[in-house]
Amino acid sequence: MTRADNVYVPGLLVDAEIDDVPAASPTTLPDGPRGRRALAYLGLCLVLIGLNLRTVFSSFAALLPEITSDAGLPGWAVVVLTTAPVTLLGAFAPLAPGLARRFGPERVLLGAMAVLTAGLLLRPAAAGGLVPGAGHLPALVVGTAACGAAIALCNVLLPGLVKRDFPHRLGLMGGLYTTAICASAALGAGFTYPIFTATGEWTAGLWFWVVPAAVVLLLFLPVALRQHPARHQAASDGVNLWRSAVAWQVTIFMVLQAMMSFSVFAWLAPILRDRGVDGGTAGLMVSVSIVLQMLGSLFAPALASRFRDQRAINVMVALMTGSGFALSIFGPLELIWVWTGLLGLGQGSLTAVALTMIMLRTRDGHTAAHLSGMMQGVGYGLGSTGTLLVGQLHQATGSFAPAGLLFLGVGLLAAVFGYRAGRNRYVGG
Repeated sequence: MTRADNVYVPGLLVDAEIDDVPAASPTTLPDGPRGRRALAYLGLCLVLIGLNLRTVFSSFAALLPEITSDAGLPGWAVVVLTTAPVTLLGAFAPLAPGLARRFGPERVLLGAMAVLTAGLLLRPAAAGGLVPGAGHLPALVVGTAACGAAIALCNVLLPGLVKRDFPHRLGLMGGLYTTAICASAALGAGFTYPIFTATGEWTAGLWFWVVPAAVVLLLFLPVALRQHPARHQAASDGVNLWRSAVAWQVTIFMVLQAMMSFSVFAWLAPILRDRGVDGGTAGLMVSVSIVLQMLGSLFAPALASRFRDQRAINVMVALMTGSGFALSIFGPLELIWVWTGLLGLGQGSLTAVALTMIMLRTRDGHTAAHLSGMMQGVGYGLGSTGTLLVGQLHQATGSFAPAGLLFLGVGLLAAVFGYRAGRNRYVGG
């Protein structure tokens, strides 16, 4: 696989099997025509798994006022429920390679989907009487935490499987996979509130997302159980990224974009509703914004890779994102579609170029995979402070205005580190 292949598929930059000795073998499939059908079936399963990896964030945000009111959630609980899933993405991601070496990535991915399905089922379970005597909060917290842990494992394992099993269709599969993840967030934002409106129950809006997760779990079950994992060891050589200034510049750039990205998933719908936009329209706006993210993520890496130096594009998309977020809070309401559109294009482009820096600032796939792992662990872990700070500022002031100022500052910092990360330098000299 060439370096250019990676540049154009930013979602495929983490490979849980990069250090495996001996190298991991492709997923076991039948031979002949049955094998080609089985490979297509595997590809469908992987794309459908991606389609379930962001609904947990956007569905909760779409109904946050209703859940808070009906469940009587204290302010600290709202902060925990919006922050914990992102924090767990960073906490559990480092465990995925070791689990994959021991049990096989297919079976670990199956287990993660089972945990995700259980978490989605548990979130509204107390309200539905499935947990007698329990309140809303314990089920919401435990279910949300389970979803975050499961998604962390899927985030790391899925790209490696796509890379390993579809080496000649990497562009197609990478595009389908990354598009599915973006579509997941858009679907959660756009359909959850209408389900609530139709049923009158916020629990129905959350329970709905159990169905696609359970369907994928059943579809992937025969593929995973067919595998007989071999034991692997982890190689331990290469550049010490933790002592590389370039690696830290790229990682901090990723942290700052993650602060804004996950805050959009968690808080944009509540921000719009706080400004007087009705729930259905707010969900639609978030969905459109995420669709524009998909467009930005499609074109920005190709543009960035045309130049040896990415300072200008990094600064531009960072400022677009920070200003789009702030204008969604402060800007004239009659132009709210413009502000959320600007935010969507900026955020999608920012996420994509931040990921693209991994390949542009490294000389080989091994170093790139390790830099990606560093960015994912640190980026998601510290990136969750964005949702935490928005929640705390809103709880303390009763307004989202301080969050607007916060993200103006975060956007400026992202521009600074994007400028430094965009220089034509490499990890390891």
